Amino acid sequence: MARKSFNEKLQDSKDMPKIVEVTDEKSVKRYGGTQMLIAPPLEYNELMSKVPKGKIITIKEIREFLAKKHGAEFTCPMTAGIFISLSARASCERLDDRIPFWRTLKADGELNSKYPGGIEYQKEKLSSEGHTFKTKGRKNIRYFVEDYEDKLYDLTI
Repeated sequence: MARKSFNEKLQDSKDMPKIVEVTDEKSVKRYGGTQMLIAPPLEYNELMSKVPKGKIITIKEIREFLAKKHGAEFTCPMTAGIFISLSARASCERLDDRIPFWRTLKADGELNSKYPGGIEYQKEKLSSEGHTFKTKGRKNIRYFVEDYEDKLYDLTI
């Protein structure tokens, strides 16, 4: 049986969106609630596609937006990361209707090494849109968009 393409996986919403009850005390405390949203991959793709040139978004803002939209207290962090990466890979499979996935950063403004092309590609794309970077670490250098909070795209527009 042939493996599904990233675009086929992107279209597979299974039974999502769904809200699940979290009872693990540690998780409830960490995420601030018991109602956890599992949103479908296409919703991440759609939000990532809206971010205009010169602006960025973080996974944190996307998760908060989706939780609020669906009436949950928080969004599953694991599926969020997986579906954001899936959206980026699916975009690279297409000849048209690509999304600017490089504008979606990790929660604290960090570049995402799991995207197609890695950090170098994301740095190149963001740099061409006027963003500058700061680094953290000596051996495993991590890159962050400088003053990323000032460049956040408002998803509620």
